[in-house]
Amino acid sequence: QVQLVESGGGLVQPGGSLTLSCKASGFTFEWYRIAWFRQAPGKEREGVSCSDVDGRTRYGDSVKGRFTVIRDNARNTVSLQMSVLNPEDTAVYYCATPETGAYCGQKWVGADDYDYWGPGTQVTVSL
Repeated sequence: QVQLVESGGGLVQPGGSLTLSCKASGFTFEWYRIAWFRQAPGKEREGVSCSDVDGRTRYGDSVKGRFTVIRDNARNTVSLQMSVLNPEDTAVYYCATPETGAYCGQKWVGADDYDYWGPGTQVTVSL
């Protein structure tokens, strides 16, 4: 069965960096887009990034220039490199993939477009 597992979360100071990893199994990884979302307490789930099967990545406006996605089809992993973190980045971070879909269209930020989710990993940015 499809399984996604995030790792790498933790506590980091403002201005610091952190790298998250999403390990996938149970499906042909290189055929599907993989997205990162995050959800802060009391807020809706927010699209962070979406990487497609051709290696292109789209980013949410709030993380552009600070976050970078690296997709490794050989290892079935997608990493999210986060830098210049601030307290507003505090959230549970999830990776997700759809039942079908290779590319990140205009609606990639819609959580409803994804069928499989990992359990999430907590990122806390604080002194």
